[in-house]
Amino acid sequence: QVQLVESGGGLVQAGGSLRLSCAASGRTFSSYGRGWFRQAPGKEREFVAAIWRSDGSTNYANSVKGRFTIFRDDAKNTVYLQMNNLKPEDTAVYYCAVARALSLASKSYDSWGEGTQVTVSS
Repeated sequence: QVQLVESGGGLVQAGGSLRLSCAASGRTFSSYGRGWFRQAPGKEREFVAAIWRSDGSTNYANSVKGRFTIFRDDAKNTVYLQMNNLKPEDTAVYYCAVARALSLASKSYDSWGEGTQVTVSS
């Protein structure tokens, strides 16, 4: 069983940066990869970024392309989300999850972490 713990959220001004971490404990070798999702108040959870275990390739939501970077440290079993040029609309709780298929849909992910709050002020 895999457990994920997110960290790194906080309050930042628009244009600033944050780096989120997603540390995993347990067996992750059977997964397809790991993804980041976010959920703003009153909105559905949405895909942000994913990194695939087989080749390290990545996918991003159009809204974050060019500003966010997902990468991993296999030695630490940790996936990161570097967020630059943050905007107020990036404000949300950010969740990390394990991908059980090559999919960007949240239903294909499990072992969700508890999330970390990111707040971007204007």
